[in-house]
Amino acid sequence: MLGLGGGVFLVPFLNVVLGFPLNVASGVGLMTVVATSSVVARGTSRSGIVNLRLGMVLQVAAATGGYVGGTIVQRIPEHTLQLMFAVVTLGIALIMLARLERRNVILDRAASTGRFGGRYYEEESGQQVLYRTRRMPAALGVSLVAGSISGLLGIGGGILQVPALNAWCGVPMRAAAATSAVMIGITAAASAPLYYGRGDIIPPLAAAAVLGTFAGSRAGMWVAARLPAKGLKLLMAGVLMFVSATYFLEAW
Repeated sequence: MLGLGGGVFLVPFLNVVLGFPLNVASGVGLMTVVATSSVVARGTSRSGIVNLRLGMVLQVAAATGGYVGGTIVQRIPEHTLQLMFAVVTLGIALIMLARLERRNVILDRAASTGRFGGRYYEEESGQQVLYRTRRMPAALGVSLVAGSISGLLGIGGGILQVPALNAWCGVPMRAAAATSAVMIGITAAASAPLYYGRGDIIPPLAAAAVLGTFAGSRAGMWVAARLPAKGLKLLMAGVLMFVSATYFLEAW
């Protein structure tokens, strides 16, 4: 629904509720992110909602960040990672709440989308909408940071990517979420082998999580197509604030 990847739920659940070390929870989370991305890529390939041109450009920065994050994660204390997770998610939740009534779609079908814009049919407005992508340097910078966060925490770069594309770069919420959902699989794949090589991924646990992710991703796509954009933003803000509160309590 939100292009965040399953790690945003799974990592806190494995770490805080079940007591797995954060490095193990992050490794398993990365595997579910890859699974989520695969399902969304297949399910949205013909809808036009995924902006492949934009995604491929941003993916270069995101994959680089994912590899860097996966490399340095062992050098950062778990307490610091938990606080980082809490601060990042809270900040993004506030950004989403500030943009509840703003939309980036253009209803004039004759308008130009530019090099990195796109168009797709939107059920909410009942017609084809288009958009233009702005501030590409900012999008590349956010993608680099998002990839690093993904490699460090195993939650998928969408936790930064989706709000940034929507708030700063002019990409509608649905297109940002779908494009991010496809990208995060490649970002996670850049750091998942590093976790596996260190023994941080428990295969039976990862397999069980991936099976659940396949079902949840398909259900999420069905629901997202029927929710208004404002509802998706509220849902994202609520999820992020809950996760932020969980990790603030855990860190202190």
